[in-house]
Formats: sequence, C-alpha cells, structure tokens
Amino acid sequence: MNSHTLRQLVPGPAGAIECAIDAPAGAAHGVAVICHPHPQHGGTMDNKVAQTLARAAVTLGWRSVRFNFRGVGASEGTWDEGRGEVDDALAVIAAMRRPGEALLLAGFSFGAYVASQAAALLPDDAKPQRLALVGPSTQKQQMPVVPSDTVVIHGEADDVVPLSATLDWARPQALPVIVFPGVGHFFHGQLGLLKHTLVQQLRTPAD
Repeated sequence: MNSHTLRQLVPGPAGAIECAIDAPAGAAHGVAVICHPHPQHGGTMDNKVAQTLARAAVTLGWRSVRFNFRGVGASEGTWDEGRGEVDDALAVIAAMRRPGEALLLAGFSFGAYVASQAAALLPDDAKPQRLALVGPSTQKQQMPVVPSDTVVIHGEADDVVPLSATLDWARPQALPVIVFPGVGHFFHGQLGLLKHTLVQQLRTPAD
C-alpha cells in the first residue's frame, strides 16, 4: 500500500505464503487478516478492495496482514478449489497472531468466503472479534452461517455475485446487508465510501 508496507514469507501447508503487513501509527490492538478475491480470475493481495479493507483496519488501529493464496505472486503451491485456500488463511493467522491477540478477519468476493470459513473453523477460544465481508461469493461458494455482528457490504449492481444471492444467504440468519446503490462488484469510484463505511461499522472496540 505504501513504502512502509513490509513484505514477508510465512510457512504454509503448500509452501511459503507471501504476506504484506501494514502497521498503525500507535500500538496495534490486534491483527487483521485480509483475504483477496478469486486467484483464478486475477485476484491478488494487491486488489484495490483488499487494500481498502487493509486501510480501514489500519485506521482503526489493527495491524493489517494481506496475503497471496497458494500459486499467486510469491506464494508457493497451486490452486486447490477453495479448500487449500482456507488452510492458507488459517496458516497466516497462526503465523501472524500473537498469543491472546484480538483478530479481525476480512475478505472480498472469494476472499470473503475464505474468511468466513476460516472464522468457522477456528476454535471457540480463538474466534475473531469481528468479521467483515465485502461482495461475498454467496452464489458459487457454500457460505457458512456467520456471527450476528458480521459486517456485510454488497453492491446493488454487482454483476459477478448478484445481490439477490447474498440476500438469500443473509435472510435466514436475519443478518443485515449494507447495500451500495448502483455500485458494481469492484466498487469502482466508491473505494473512499467503502473505507469510510467499514471504519464506521467496525469502530466498536475489540473485547
């Protein structure tokens, strides 16, 4: 994101995983792990929405960690249909989270699916304090039930994941969805508003 971004490799189940770490100005009150969109469709940790999620996290005092799924950038391994990618996220959490540290999990599109699955798989004493999902892949992936305070943001004009698919997933959970009117999947021209909305919604302090 800037000249202060630290690039680091951490061990993963399919080999090294490339990470990008951004620290807040003061002491971090937790770590935010950000999952990028579909690697088979050009998704990387440098995706603009993934970077926006990271910026929002840093603004709120989280240490932000973006990472490339296996086979992307300097991350070793090959695409694994989503299963291995969830394992990658869990490996990054294990490598980057300090003992007892608060965790924010976030993701965009396919990355939102991965973040939600990783959250569900973490043991009860290691669950994330907050979960933020932008344009979640609710049509092609089997999204799990998520905590009631999960932040979900979707574009009304999303032509990759229809808004109706996300509403169908959210409805049985009575889960609110924030809709950006007239906005497409990649939030073109609306990244500033997306960051502002994320900061407002996630401002409640981690317990």
